Amino acid sequence: MTINPNSPRKLTVGLPSGSLMEATLQLFAKAGFSISGASRSYRPSVDDPELEVRLLRAQEISRYVEHGFLDCGITGKDWIEENGSQVEVVEELAYSKVSANPTRWVLVVPEDSPIQTVADLEGRRIATEAVGMARKYFAKAGVNVEVEFSWGATEVKVPDLVDAIIDITETGSSLRANKLRIVETLLVSYPVFAANETAWGDEWKRAKISQVGLLLKAALNARDLVGLKLNLPDEKLKNLLEALPALRNPTVSPLAQAGWVAVETVIEERVVREIIPQLKALGAEGIIEYPLNKVVY
Repeated sequence: MTINPNSPRKLTVGLPSGSLMEATLQLFAKAGFSISGASRSYRPSVDDPELEVRLLRAQEISRYVEHGFLDCGITGKDWIEENGSQVEVVEELAYSKVSANPTRWVLVVPEDSPIQTVADLEGRRIATEAVGMARKYFAKAGVNVEVEFSWGATEVKVPDLVDAIIDITETGSSLRANKLRIVETLLVSYPVFAANETAWGDEWKRAKISQVGLLLKAALNARDLVGLKLNLPDEKLKNLLEALPALRNPTVSPLAQAGWVAVETVIEERVVREIIPQLKALGAEGIIEYPLNKVVY
């Protein structure tokens, strides 16, 4: 096969299907990458000719990245640990399917179970999807248990089929709905953007991976932030900054109209509804709030 030297180089990126897919596609959109067809194909199109996207189970992505079938991908720190994958973690990405909270792998028993500590599980049976993680955890604790793989719906297996489970939770609502109690947290995990070590050693691929990672991180940094612009008489600037410490380190520029300045800053969106009336009371005019897509620190 002859390779066209004018063809763009390609970076193959693995993204999680399933519950994290929608939040991941929204993050990429905010970072500037439009991915379409994800609901119909495991090879959706993306508006960057240097990227090829594959949708896969998050549990498998770190293995495919490690072995070079993917140049990079988004998966959980938990699955990298579970699979024992040797990959280069480029960015930690603090998002999940319903919030910005991390997911937690927790040891769980029924609410009325006599089990209170890990030691109480000596000789008992545990079900989990993360068998490797569970075995390491109990070996470190010096507790002998039987760990079996769970194919799903793990929370319904206690107490009839097993004595305890190790399951993943974000809000804990499913555990509470099934009358389950957390004994201990094994691991707190966020998604990470990880690269194959060989790809990371390639100059072009490393630059492209770093670029994508930077934009994804910038999109997350902008979450919950907005930009704020306003005009103000110069004589009132000191009072405004003293009265509103949330307007930290704003950019202040003189206006064409003598005695007036333009003030611009980035603040948390949740405080804007309180600040705008105060700004108006302090003499500000032409107040504009605008959304942010990316913030690079």
